[in-house]
Amino acid sequence: MKEIGDESLFRNCLLTLIFSGPPTAFALKFLQAPYGKHNRPGWGPTVSPPVAWFVMESPSLWVTLLLFPFGRHFHDPRSLLLISPYLLHYFHRTIVYPLRLHLSSSAAVKRGFPVTVAAMAFVFNLLNAYIQARWVSHYKSDYDDTNRFWWRFGIGMVVFLTGMWINMESDRILVRLKKENRGGYVIPRGGWFKLVSCPNYFGEIVEWLGWAVMTWSWAGSGFFLYTCANLVPRARASHSWYMDKFKDEYPKNRKAVIPFLY
Repeated sequence: MKEIGDESLFRNCLLTLIFSGPPTAFALKFLQAPYGKHNRPGWGPTVSPPVAWFVMESPSLWVTLLLFPFGRHFHDPRSLLLISPYLLHYFHRTIVYPLRLHLSSSAAVKRGFPVTVAAMAFVFNLLNAYIQARWVSHYKSDYDDTNRFWWRFGIGMVVFLTGMWINMESDRILVRLKKENRGGYVIPRGGWFKLVSCPNYFGEIVEWLGWAVMTWSWAGSGFFLYTCANLVPRARASHSWYMDKFKDEYPKNRKAVIPFLY
């Protein structure tokens, strides 16, 4: 297939990703996206949460699969190997997680997910999938530095898989609790919930730290930093929500998102 020449577009999209982190973190200190425990009226029409998650996360799969064959490294097995953990995460987030939500049949699933929030997430995933896919398949220039590539890939993969396991296990606990309590909220216990209020967010942060190491790039680092800007304020808000709702019952030694620190 013919390669795509898009240096200017790629550079501008990458700068957009990098510089969108600080204003996102600042805005989320004052206003949380209205889904999950922060759900509230006034954000327009809603859709089923499983449908919302499927639609808004899906660009990370189909944009990547559409663009990858047009990269100069498409036939390099190392580029295919490198993109595999990214696709693995988004296969889970796009297919497995919404299906798990749907099968839980909890009241939380029937609560509704604002279309406006899903649309914003959809646009972000379009942008990010383009950047990550084009970097790995086309713009990454150090595949021939074999030793460094394999060291970075190996270390990053261990970090990534550790984070993915934390994220998936924490989501499993939360979905089970919602099913058992018919969509109501209780204090989560077990697993990494012993240490933090939002281990699902902590796991995702760890995942994209591993991705930044694997790709060794501004593309991967920009995604990691944006993930922190998006999830750390939300975790802090969720931690405060738990402490306010359960007051003296809530474990005082738990941090919001980073074990022992924050």
